[in-house]
Amino acid sequence: MYNYIKRAIIGVLCLWALSLHAQQPSAVIDWDADKMLNTWLMQQMHQQYAYRDQRVQQAFSTAQDVHAYQQHLRAAYRALLGPRPPKAPLHPVITGTLQQDGYRIEKVIYQSLPQHHVTANLYIPTGKGPFPAALLFCGHEATAKATPSYQQTAMLLARHGFVVLMIDPVSQGERHQLTDSSGKPLTRGGTTEHTLLNAAAALIGSSVAAYELWDNERGLDYLLSRREVDTARIGCLGNSGGGTQTAYFMAFEPRIKVAAVCSYITTRERTFELAGPLDGCVQIPNEGRQGLEITDYMHMLAPKPLLVLAGRYDFVDYTGAVQAYTEARQCYTALGAADHIQLVTVDDGHGISQPKREAAVRWFRKWLYNDNTPVKEGAAAVLSAADLNCTATGELNSSMPHELTLQQHFLQTAAALAQTRRQFQRSITANAFADTLRALLGLTGAHEKVQVEDVGTFPHTLGAVEKKLLRSAGEPPLPFLLIRPRGLVKQVVICLQDEGKRALLDSTALLQHYLQNGCAVLLPDLRGIGESADRPEFNNSKFYNKEYRNAISSLHVGRPLPGQRITDLQLLLDYLQAARGLQAQPVTVHATGMCAVVALHAAVLDDRIHYLQLTHYLPSFTNIIRDVLQKNWYSYVIPGALRYYDIPDLERIVDKRFAFP
Repeated sequence: MYNYIKRAIIGVLCLWALSLHAQQPSAVIDWDADKMLNTWLMQQMHQQYAYRDQRVQQAFSTAQDVHAYQQHLRAAYRALLGPRPPKAPLHPVITGTLQQDGYRIEKVIYQSLPQHHVTANLYIPTGKGPFPAALLFCGHEATAKATPSYQQTAMLLARHGFVVLMIDPVSQGERHQLTDSSGKPLTRGGTTEHTLLNAAAALIGSSVAAYELWDNERGLDYLLSRREVDTARIGCLGNSGGGTQTAYFMAFEPRIKVAAVCSYITTRERTFELAGPLDGCVQIPNEGRQGLEITDYMHMLAPKPLLVLAGRYDFVDYTGAVQAYTEARQCYTALGAADHIQLVTVDDGHGISQPKREAAVRWFRKWLYNDNTPVKEGAAAVLSAADLNCTATGELNSSMPHELTLQQHFLQTAAALAQTRRQFQRSITANAFADTLRALLGLTGAHEKVQVEDVGTFPHTLGAVEKKLLRSAGEPPLPFLLIRPRGLVKQVVICLQDEGKRALLDSTALLQHYLQNGCAVLLPDLRGIGESADRPEFNNSKFYNKEYRNAISSLHVGRPLPGQRITDLQLLLDYLQAARGLQAQPVTVHATGMCAVVALHAAVLDDRIHYLQLTHYLPSFTNIIRDVLQKNWYSYVIPGALRYYDIPDLERIVDKRFAFP
């Protein structure tokens, strides 16, 4: 009875809180505004994939059409990956060997970037080689290569005549990047590290997925250097996050002859809509803008053999898995290779369970040994992480002298880019620089005509506050408040704050100062702020960002949040050009925090902003890389920005209009 009463009281309090929120006088929107931005982003994504689907249907008419589509996909994919690092010497070291029944395990460390290393286990069958080989990519388990199901997969392959290289992904196993001086991880899991590092990588024009791909590429180079390996018979496979790595790798690497992907294949479109964005290594910024679906990575492999392993009850959407497989089979059929792709469904959930392992090894035997005999897994004991560790401490950071983390590599890259972008800026005109900025921000060009709806007024100590809703076709509605001075309007001030217009209304002294000096004051909620801020329950705290869902979705469709908010600011300027009593008045933008960075970009692109007053804002994008553990960095991320400019460059451009704090 007590619990029932307690729940009833909590329910009443929640309803009261919701009612109180709805009754806030500053609220302009009378629907679920907190869902608006995500709904709009999903609509943008659906439009992009609808266009892609039309192209796909035309691509599968003939083998020639498929080849043309594959060329298009490969060019788009390589553009997404960004510049590839130069190959550094591998300098492989074997730190130990474990003799097992029918195979041995070598503990390997190799260099993928200068002073940046990868830990891996190499399983080598007993007997005379050379043997076909497989790269085995691990999912997101913290134990990585020591995870029992991955050990069992490697054992089964080795006992059936395959050399297997199983690699610790970045931020897992022995490769945590954000650690204290003793090597202890500073975050609660590898997915958090992936996500934080991905924000930093995006600024230099890359991604964590691209760096994982590079580690795996160098792993393949090492594998092919081994005398036990038949270099003409190489495959790759992986589960979950390792399935992601497999999809990206098989589409990129022509030396791969066969692949198996477990607990990953579905459609990106359904994943974003049903589950929202996942961690930072499973999607690459601008994939939607480029029209790339998960299925397209399957198309890039065709007609080479591909096995899709799916759990009917996996949280990876099974309906999407069937859709992706069906489309990929059309591609393979057009190439005359319908028997080169297969879907194996197991009545289980997520992971590479025994029946999936057996199916994967049978698939590899079929195509690399010409043997389609069923494979049966026997009993096999797995080893501990300590047994399999390649380092003395279990962490590269604390074992390898002068080891560079990815974060340090990103900082080095950012420093090098500072030199090249100065040359770039000196070599182009102001208009060309503005065009580059628009492209990076995903700005779409001319806006549709704005329409402003008067929603009402409410009294305030500052005077009557007008509530307005701005609409422009193709963009989400923009709520704002307008407070007019008592006399003639001499200037217009747009005030922006990360907490939104309701918080600004409490800044009575600031607003009173403007009003007494003849300024009309606009208080907007740029999209995703204030009324349209996303709900906390849709943004997992492990991703360190209060608007992660919308930030990643925005990067996916190629419209970073800063660019969208610049669009909102420009729409307000459109309104002011025709607004009664406000037109022809100079415009000042007063902004703090993240909104100040938005305003600074807008001022570079739009000379209708006459003055800027900015406080408490990010001094440089490199701060995001340096202080990667801070929260809410994705709200600032503009992929590739540091290749062309940094915040101080924008300050110099608008110096004459800029009020320095």
